[in-house]
Amino acid sequence: MTLNQSPIELVTAGTDFLLGLLVLYIPWKYLRLPGFKAATWKWVCGLLAVASFLGVVAHGLEMSAEVNALIWKPLNLALGLTLGLFVVGAVFDLAGEAAARRILPLMIVLGVVFFGVTVLIPDTFLTFIAYEALAMLFALGVYGYLAYRKTLPGAGWMTAAVLVTLLAAVVQASGHSGQAIFWYFDNNGVFHVIQMMGLVLLAVGLNVWAGRQAE
Repeated sequence: MTLNQSPIELVTAGTDFLLGLLVLYIPWKYLRLPGFKAATWKWVCGLLAVASFLGVVAHGLEMSAEVNALIWKPLNLALGLTLGLFVVGAVFDLAGEAAARRILPLMIVLGVVFFGVTVLIPDTFLTFIAYEALAMLFALGVYGYLAYRKTLPGAGWMTAAVLVTLLAAVVQASGHSGQAIFWYFDNNGVFHVIQMMGLVLLAVGLNVWAGRQAE
């Protein structure tokens, strides 16, 4: 395989690579605590990193459509599970560990169902956008409520992170792959850049929580 000849796809692959590095940095620096919550967010970060690095391959290398479709299968599975576990993390912060453990199997099943839908309806990212929007709107309500009540350290940062993620999803849904929005950035490249900003906010929110736990 050789590098993709499209500069837009190469930029998308590069932003995917940076996104993967950033999301791997978060659990190592901020989530060294034991427990169910820390484990949940480590899985969120790890699965998102897997999706990002698979995206590097899918966007950055020349390959047949059949091989590219095969790469997107585990990528979509990782994304589906990432969003499901994000919801589990939000439920933990809202209602505690017991509630989060109860909903965990359901969210894993929903992540697998999302993957199944992408297999049955390939070549559309709108399914992911809809699933992401539902998960993030739920998380926004949870963290907005917790920030208002001031019951969770870092909830304001988490709320901001979710808002930025929703903005990224809007940008991705409103653009077209392969068509530059500016320079060599299409909707996917811009999505990755905005999402990295959201991850920084997420890291700060988790750091505030972890710092309180370590006191």
